[in-house]
Amino acid sequence: MLLAGLLIFLAVITAAALLALAGLHLGFRAPRVKGEGRLPGLGHAQATRITTARGKQLHAWFIPSAHATSTVVIQHGWGGNAEMMLPLAMPFIRAGFHILLADARNHGRSDADGHSSLPKFAEDLSACVGWLKTHHPAQARQLVLVGHSVGAAAALLVASRRSDISAVISLSAFAHPRWTMTRALRRWPLPEHVVRLALRYVEWVIGHRFDAIAPLATAGRLHCPLLLVHGSADTTVPVADAHAIARAHGAHLTLLEIPGATHDSVDRIETHAPALLGFLAQHGIRPAPA
Repeated sequence: MLLAGLLIFLAVITAAALLALAGLHLGFRAPRVKGEGRLPGLGHAQATRITTARGKQLHAWFIPSAHATSTVVIQHGWGGNAEMMLPLAMPFIRAGFHILLADARNHGRSDADGHSSLPKFAEDLSACVGWLKTHHPAQARQLVLVGHSVGAAAALLVASRRSDISAVISLSAFAHPRWTMTRALRRWPLPEHVVRLALRYVEWVIGHRFDAIAPLATAGRLHCPLLLVHGSADTTVPVADAHAIARAHGAHLTLLEIPGATHDSVDRIETHAPALLGFLAQHGIRPAPA
């Protein structure tokens, strides 16, 4: 009887672990929204392809501006694409910056490449920076990285590894992958040790420890100014995550909290464009030399 009970217990635990792992693999599959393949009202936008890791190709748009020597590189979040970031790009376009928008792998019109992850987003964003340095060096004397959600975490990771980034604007970034995944896993009634196993498994799959790539850590390793932007009504990544990053590195960043904005309120963030542009100007980052 005792043995039978033990076997049932092990079967339940195994089923829970398999359920968690199956859910994680589904979670790695970001929904692909290809978009229309055009940027309305921007006939001068140049479609291009950028080579990223393992020879995969990213679909991207370069939007030039006359006489500018600074470029804003904008990275979408999980399940997004470059076209979705156009409302966010418009204030920078009107201000006179060059813009580069790209679809990450497994997103939009870019190549598929296994699972998606924060490190892969960072590889793609770094490839965009490299493409600018090679093909548009005069336009990339100052580079600003703007990212949303996992794209923001990728921007922080890239900027923590490079010394040629002039500023980072992070929109709705999570503080730590472990916190985000734990919140997601606890939607199910999983035992604590199954949650821990699932988290370690994800680290193994992506090939990185969470502590090393978490915005809570990378924000403190930047060589440039950082603006954290977060909506007070964000239920996907609570504003407490931004507060945690600010508490850890407050002396080296600026926090802009937007009342009533949710995780995907890119349009609400657009209304605060003067604050974003003012942050860049404060640090000497303008479309062209004065």
